[in-house]
Parts: sequence; structure tokens; C-alpha cells
Amino acid sequence: MISMFISRRAPGLRSTRTSLGAAFATLLFLPGALAGQDDRSCPDPGSIIGTTGEPMAHVRYLADDALEGREVGSWGARCAGDYIADRFASYGLEGAGPDGSFFQAFQVRGGSQLGSHNGLKILDKDLDLGKTWAPYGFSGTGMASAAMVYGDYGLTRPGAEEGEDRFARLDLSGKVVVVEDGDPDATHGGSMRADPHFKATIAAGRGAAGLVVLLPEGAELPEAWSETRPAVSIPVAAYSGPDAEAIRSAAQSGDDAALMTQVEPRMVEARNVVAVIPGSNPMSADEVVIVGAHFDHLGFGGEGSLAPDSREIHNGADDNASGTAALMEVARRMADAGPYDRSILFLAFSGEEKGLLGASAYVNDPLLPIDESVAMINMDMVGRLSENRLTIFGLGTAEEWEDMVMEANAGLSRPFSTALNPDGYGPSDHAAFYGAGIPVLHFFTNTHSEYHRPEDDWDLINDDGLIRVAEMVTDLSTQLGGTSGHPAVAMTVVTSAPNPHGGAVAAPQAAASSDPGAAPSRSSGYGPYLGSIPDMGFTEGGVRLTGVREGSPAEDGGLQAGDVVVEWNGTEIGDLYAYTYALRDHAPGDEVELVVLRDGERITVMVTLGQR
Repeated sequence: MISMFISRRAPGLRSTRTSLGAAFATLLFLPGALAGQDDRSCPDPGSIIGTTGEPMAHVRYLADDALEGREVGSWGARCAGDYIADRFASYGLEGAGPDGSFFQAFQVRGGSQLGSHNGLKILDKDLDLGKTWAPYGFSGTGMASAAMVYGDYGLTRPGAEEGEDRFARLDLSGKVVVVEDGDPDATHGGSMRADPHFKATIAAGRGAAGLVVLLPEGAELPEAWSETRPAVSIPVAAYSGPDAEAIRSAAQSGDDAALMTQVEPRMVEARNVVAVIPGSNPMSADEVVIVGAHFDHLGFGGEGSLAPDSREIHNGADDNASGTAALMEVARRMADAGPYDRSILFLAFSGEEKGLLGASAYVNDPLLPIDESVAMINMDMVGRLSENRLTIFGLGTAEEWEDMVMEANAGLSRPFSTALNPDGYGPSDHAAFYGAGIPVLHFFTNTHSEYHRPEDDWDLINDDGLIRVAEMVTDLSTQLGGTSGHPAVAMTVVTSAPNPHGGAVAAPQAAASSDPGAAPSRSSGYGPYLGSIPDMGFTEGGVRLTGVREGSPAEDGGLQAGDVVVEWNGTEIGDLYAYTYALRDHAPGDEVELVVLRDGERITVMVTLGQR
């Protein structure tokens, strides 16, 4: 399950040092490169799962250390995709991808790389790249040659009395800002605000020319190979060396500095796994029932991990080898029991942990007609059933869902104790489909202390609960598909916030809220609330809203579905990170001015932030 914007120290990049004397105007930009394919053979499933029966065998394979955490675009994710495709084929399913393949490929950012023009000059000397300083992997490409200003920790103090917040009163315009690493005041936003990406985004929004983060002496410099977040608009570097105090004093005195960075994204291929049981009724074969789950996880940790300083394999047995295993079990059962009037599409997504990338790729470029897709059922974290309690989201997205769910649950030999939620938005792949106007259900057995940590491993999975979830989803999918003598259920979509422009939506954190500013459940409690539902599939600049929560500050302020937020209190909003950071840089009760594009016109709205 996606948990974006849980911070960690961002990786940067190393490269060959060059002199700042080289004219920036002659800088040669390197094109983004496709990462070389890892040619290792995939682990043999038999050597891992032994005689374990399905679906638990799927969990054991996908969550084995050998797959290195299945990070999107990685070798481990490729092996996981191959395994899922092999299982689909063994059930007699057809590939739904191009030319009958089982894959839908899409490009994702797989890290960053330095060009040949990087340099930092402070105290009248060129500093050693890779020894005492390095650019961050999210650094913009450019040059900042200007007076420095010392910004302490580079953080405002939301809720502080006027005049008490020194950083808020600093003039950063055109300056190279020097800040300390970390956040000494964890009661205001915690680790997100400590992240250099947060500080750089805020500084850039206030007109800074560049940013230098002072790390403790001897601290490891950032390495950018795994940085996947969008670049900020200014050069950003980390310094870790013996001259930190001298640099701090020089910044306080307004001395000059020169910073040049050249950082380019590295693109890699990711794949969804796609299989279909074609519909058999000529009158409804073009209609599609979608059953899905994501199979990617966090690799060796980093962004999204709740053990952010750990470089350990995050196996993600519950998140989401469990949902993927249930998906394969549903596919096996349905393949054995078909045919169906409607087509049944099985989608194993990659890139969910990075922002519903695979789901957005499918919704924006569907393999089967999206306007003929009648429903989508998603399973994410269904392997830790406790006290027989199963949570199902999306009951309010179609009029028929509640009766269908109650009937399917009652038909189980051991019915679940269900917690039913009407919301069709949330932090998993189903949100992308609801944003496209498709009724959804999302199955979830709740979070736990191992969530997004290395300890989420296969031996903690509740095998019996996993099988029962698959049984229930199979029943619902069969009702939707329709069989001889049992016509397919006609779905009546209910959507309080349709997306008039199409595209995908996402919630950027682990909590059930779709507001990027609502505090995650493990935060310190600081949580300004807006109530917006962002479209993570939108990449054209700004943040498009798929909808707003009923009764939220966003609705009260006049924000609407389809609005594209482009400014926040005069600061340009280029992406969802900038939007989230701007929100987290405020306190509940603050009034903020937002500029949105609505039907091609710039409209200003005033919103008073609430508290979650």
C-alpha cells in the first residue's frame, strides 16, 4: 500500500569533479539514459517454495530475499512479473498485452546520474566533489553564483507568533541558502520537514538561487542512483567536511558562493502483468471486470520505508505479496470455473509504492476499453487477518455493492466480521479506476507494526485468511462476470467527485485520507487539513484535483474537481511534492491563497486550513 512522502535522507550522485571556471553557457547536457538490463537469471521458484501449496507458495516466492524487495523497475520486480505471468499462463489464461503478451510496459524514473559539470566554491576554494560535498539526486541542473544567507534548519514554525519565526522572515531571493541537516522540532511535521527535498522545494518557492545542506562532519554524502523524486528548480548540494563552521559563519556574513550541478534522470522499464478470460456472450463480451493487486515493494528501503535509515531488503510479504497471491488464486479459481459473459481482466500492477504508476499507466493507456470496464476489485495488504476483521472500501461507488458484498460474505463457510467504508478514493490502485468513473472495491486486512519495514515477511501471513479473501473476491467477480443461468450484475456507478478530464488519482500516504496534507497515522499529530483529492497521473505542471471531500476546507473555499492548483500563497506549484510541502509548511487555521486553472482561466480562492 502506498505511503508516499514518508521522508528519508535523499540519495544524491557522485561524478567526476570539474572546475567552476568552465562557462556554464557551454554546459553539455546529457540525455536521460535507459538503465542497462540486469542479465542475472531469476531464482528458481521450486528452490524457494518447496512443497508449499498455493496461494502461500506465491507469497513465499515473491517475498523471498532473493527478489530483493521487488522495487519498481528493478531486477527483482522483473522476476516477480515473470513468475506471475508464468502462473497466469499455467491456468490457461490469455495474455492481454501487445501481441498476446502478458506484459504492459511503461517507463519510470529509476534514479539519477551526474553529468560532467558539477562544482562548489565557498571560502574562495573549490571543494572536492565526492569527498566533502555532492549534489542531491533531486537537484536541479543549473548554476547559482550569489551571496549566501544562513537559514538555520531551513524550516518555518507553523503556528508561531508573528516575529518569532526567523526563517520565515529571511529574504531568500537570489541567495545561496545554507541550512543545517535535520529538524530539531519534531512536533511540527516530523521527518518530512527534515528531508532536504522539502527544504529545497520551500527555498526554491521563496526565490532562492541554490541550497547547501550542512551534514554532520563525517556523515555519508548522498548518492543519487536511487533518487526517483522530481527535480527541484535550483541546484542543491550536501556538505560534510571540516569547514562546516567556517561555511556557517561565511553564510551569516553574506559572503559569496558558487554552486553548479548537472543532474539527469535515469529511465528504466517497468511492467504490469496482464491476463484475460475473454467474455463468451457476444452481447457483453466487450464489457470488462477488472481484478487487481500490486506486486512491487520498496526494494532495500529508502523513500516510503518506516525504517528510513536501514539498507535492508523490504520483502513486503503483506504489502503486497499477499494481494498478488490472492489475485493469482482468484485467477486460478475463475479459469477453472469459466466461461463468463463478460471479459475478466487480471491486472498485477507495478509502481504502486511510487505513486500508483502502473495503475495510472493502465488507466491512461488501457489495453481493453476503459469505458467498457464495469467494475474494479483491488486487494492490497490482505495477508494479516486478525480477529476475523476484513475492511472493504468502495461500498458507496455503486448502488449494487452493499447487497453483493453482504451476500458474498454470508456465503462463506466462515463469514468475516466486515468494516464497510463507502469511500472509493484511497492509498492504492483502485483510486485510479474510481477517478476514471469505474465502481471499485478495495480489500484490506489492516496495517500492523511491520508495515513498510524489513520485518514484513512471509512467516507472518495468515494463510487461512488469505484464502478466504480470495474466495470472497472470486464470488463477487463471478457475479460481475455472469455465467450461464446467472446474468451479470448491471452496475450503477455512484461518484460524488467525477474527474471531468480523465486520468488517475492517488492518495499520497498510508493513512486512508486522500489529502496530501493530512497527517499520516504515525506522525506526531501535526496535520493541517485541506480535503483535496489529487490526480497523481497528471504530469503537465501543477496539481490537478480529481475531487474534494464533502464538508472539507477545500470544498468550503470553492475548489472543484478538475481544478489545477498552480500557486500557493504566491509560490509556484509544479508537482504534488511541492503541493504537499506547501501544506505541511502551514498550521491548522492558516488562511492560504490558491491560484487554480479552471477551464483555461486563472481563478484565486481563499481556503482556511482545518485539522485532521
